[in-house]
Amino acid sequence: MDFSFLFAYIIWNVDSDIFTIPFLNHPVKWYGVSWALGLLIGQQLMYYIYRKEGKFSKDVDTLTLYILLAAFLGARLGHFIFYDPSMFITDPLFILLPPYAGLASHGAAIGTLIALYFFARKTNVKYLWIVDRLVIVSALAGCFIRLGNLMNSEVIGLPTELPWGFIFTSIDNTPRHPAQLYEAIYCFFLFVFLFWYWYQNRSSINNGTLTGWFLIILFTLRFIDEFFKIDQEAFEADLLLNMGQILSIPFVIAGIFILLWSRYKNQPHADMETATLKESPEPESI
Repeated sequence: MDFSFLFAYIIWNVDSDIFTIPFLNHPVKWYGVSWALGLLIGQQLMYYIYRKEGKFSKDVDTLTLYILLAAFLGARLGHFIFYDPSMFITDPLFILLPPYAGLASHGAAIGTLIALYFFARKTNVKYLWIVDRLVIVSALAGCFIRLGNLMNSEVIGLPTELPWGFIFTSIDNTPRHPAQLYEAIYCFFLFVFLFWYWYQNRSSINNGTLTGWFLIILFTLRFIDEFFKIDQEAFEADLLLNMGQILSIPFVIAGIFILLWSRYKNQPHADMETATLKESPEPESI
């Protein structure tokens, strides 16, 4: 790992392999370790959240399995649905078999949301309650995954003259925006904000509040971050917005809707109760 500087730029020549497993000749990659750390730390955080809220912490084991399968399948299928749908016809086995090159975070989000519906029904919890708690750890997992992208020198940015530009030597000798590092940083701060908000308000927070903020903040920043990235596929060059931005817009709109709904869904009931108390006649004296 070389942290030396070329003029004002950071030279990034990190090997994506950590080591090779003896006898198997199979490399252990930083990207896979990043996914594993995000999952394991997220699982421990969910244990903590469940215990704090008096829920059965054993359900977290089931939740982990649901998320692991749904996030991977969603990310894998999403990559080809959004970026290369022709592969479903020309080479469907490539989608199903290793080395699994190509994962889409928007697809992972959709797959996870679908899986949580079935998990909520199985464990008899409200859907938005579990989504609210999961977005906390999802933000942290997003940080780890983007750090994995950085170690792989992928999801790179456009050329830049800024002093923190990275020269990804495995790509070229051009200083570029470390777009994956930008995303890792704002995902980490989003995690801190969501965890703090939940910790301070967990006994009174309306279901959907954390989900709404998560979707609005994450995908607004993702929309902005896409301006600093190179296109993932050639067809995006002809689009006004790239695919990452197009896919972010519905998530932001959904976040606004969920946040407004979570804030006002109980208001009519409160107003009705107040009105009932005011209109109810006082009992006659006997």
